[in-house]
Amino acid sequence: MKIYSMTATFGKLEHQTLTLKPGLNIIEAPNEWGKSTWCAFLVNMLYGLDTRAKSTKTSLADKDRYAPWSGAPMSGRIDLNWNGRDITIQRQTKGRLVFGEFSAYETDTGLPVEELNSTNCGQMLLGVERSVFTRAGFLKLTDLPVTQDDALRRRLNSLVTTGDESGAGDKLASTLRDLKNKCRYNKTGLLPQAETEKMRLENQLSELISLQQEIVRLKQQYSEKEVFLADLQNHKAALQHAAAEDDAQKVTDAEQALANATADYDALSQVCDGLPELETARKALQEGKDLQQMQLQLQTENQQMPSIPDSPAAPTCFRELTPQEAVARAREDREEYIALQASRVKMNRKLWIGYVLAAIVSLALGLAGLLWQPVMYMVSGAVLIAAVIGLLIFTSHKNKIYVTRTSAIFERYPGMGVDKWIAEAEKYLQDQENYLKTAESVKALRKDLDERIRVLEERIAAYSNGEALNVCVDRWSQIVANRNALAIAEKELQQAQRHAAALRSMLKPVAKPEREDTLTYSDSQTDALLASIAFDLKQLHLKLGQYEGRAESLGQESVIRTQLKAVSRRIGQLEDTYTALELALTALNAATTELQRRFAPRISKRAQELFGQLTGQRYDRLALSSDLSLNAGAQEEDTLRPAQVRSDGTVDQLYLALRLAVAEELTPDAPLVLDDALVRFDDTRLAAAMDILRTIGETKQVILFTCQSRESRL
Repeated sequence: MKIYSMTATFGKLEHQTLTLKPGLNIIEAPNEWGKSTWCAFLVNMLYGLDTRAKSTKTSLADKDRYAPWSGAPMSGRIDLNWNGRDITIQRQTKGRLVFGEFSAYETDTGLPVEELNSTNCGQMLLGVERSVFTRAGFLKLTDLPVTQDDALRRRLNSLVTTGDESGAGDKLASTLRDLKNKCRYNKTGLLPQAETEKMRLENQLSELISLQQEIVRLKQQYSEKEVFLADLQNHKAALQHAAAEDDAQKVTDAEQALANATADYDALSQVCDGLPELETARKALQEGKDLQQMQLQLQTENQQMPSIPDSPAAPTCFRELTPQEAVARAREDREEYIALQASRVKMNRKLWIGYVLAAIVSLALGLAGLLWQPVMYMVSGAVLIAAVIGLLIFTSHKNKIYVTRTSAIFERYPGMGVDKWIAEAEKYLQDQENYLKTAESVKALRKDLDERIRVLEERIAAYSNGEALNVCVDRWSQIVANRNALAIAEKELQQAQRHAAALRSMLKPVAKPEREDTLTYSDSQTDALLASIAFDLKQLHLKLGQYEGRAESLGQESVIRTQLKAVSRRIGQLEDTYTALELALTALNAATTELQRRFAPRISKRAQELFGQLTGQRYDRLALSSDLSLNAGAQEEDTLRPAQVRSDGTVDQLYLALRLAVAEELTPDAPLVLDDALVRFDDTRLAAAMDILRTIGETKQVILFTCQSRESRL
């Protein structure tokens, strides 16, 4: 197949056309020009766009990623040559279905190409499935390492082992597996279905038998409960008849109570006739009680009122004096006593001085008489004796005056020290002042209390009109009691009237029960049992209906047993078939495994030749494992090494060689598309790669998209 041109409204492409030629096409364009978009357009035009794919946070589905930027519907056209015929294929959006409308026709005549449709277009034109083309004939920088794919593996295995990529062996194995899975796959397949059907029929039969037994048991319970319900209903009728008789007696009692209430009300009405109204009586009674309370309170205050204290008695030493005079005299007496004490001390000092002088003079006179004249001595001695006697007389007089005066002072303060005279007088003065204050306070309180008592007595007199307060309050209290009794009697009369009327309205005749009542349940117990039995009967009726409906839906027992025998026979046949399929698939897998051992050498040999050309024959050994991973060895290396230890450029060249080898085998009629696949090649190896692509271009169309100018120059 060779492409002439592609016209796209796809992603950033808006009615743009890309024209191609046979052989090698180099399309040089900068980044973001749309190279990858053209590649995606080609694949989706050939194989269709998966509209069921959903975008995620990390990746966009093609329908969202390549939605036209202009907002126009997605559409495209490819003009190509297939098996010598010029054909045009078109896809466009139909309603909400992106790329949902497909057409293929001969370019010149417009006649439809019947063998092509939207589903098989890529498979028919290129001869391979979408996954094989995108991995073998569609090379991008990010996809150079070949990844395992079931379709790719199947093609490679078929091509290498049988020389025919139709995949007859795989198809046979797939058919056997499908048949085997049809028999049994996990819990699905004919055999599990048959076993499930057998189990279902066994369960159905078991359930039917259980339902039949349960239906018999439920009918027996239903019959028993119906009998008990009839007994309860007869008992309820007996209770209702007895209750009706009780109600008739209650009406009689209520009418008697009404008559009594009427009589009580009439009697109290006569008692209260002419009495003040209740509200007036209540106010008067409350006022009397308030006056009583105030009277009691004032009596209590009068009893608790302190009396005027007695005047404090004057101390004996101040009996004839006022407190102020007592303080003054105590101070004068103390000052006089202190002065007497000082005078006595002064006199005694003078007396001692006189005695000392007399002694000195006596001594002097004695010495003079011895020395000079005895007569003078005698005269002097007489004078001295007279002086001493005179001094003694004077001293005695002074002491007598001191004793007389101090005794007179101390007599006024018997048994009391000098230091307490003034303190006792001041205490007397303070007691007198305290007494006067207390007396004034008590007099003021007594005056206020007397005034309040007077006012209260005036109020009591106005209230009682000369009658004793207690008698007046008792009279109003009796009036209030009579009025209250009348109000209560009126309410009781009204209540008795309503009660009698209600009982008369509810009184209904009730017939006697049809038969003798033997049950002893109370009315509430009977109602509860009736409700419970009614509920049980309803539930039993529902269960019976459900069980009978379920039993009817299960079918007849004889039919189920017949079906069970048929399913058992079918299970035996399917088990025989499953065993035969297992034997056939085991034999086919053994043969296929043996043939697959021949797969790697063929692809490895061609990939090794291409890898040698790309690297200037530096790498002359290459091995391809069953999972399509590569190991390569250079001339100077003793062992093969995995591709992961090589440089990024060498890895690109290694996998490019494998891609080209796979593409030659699997997609000989499909164009070879490369999207920036040679970016990391150095100039030397890029030149080698271009030589290989030119050679491939002699037999198939090659489309090389690149963002560099090196490819064009080469």
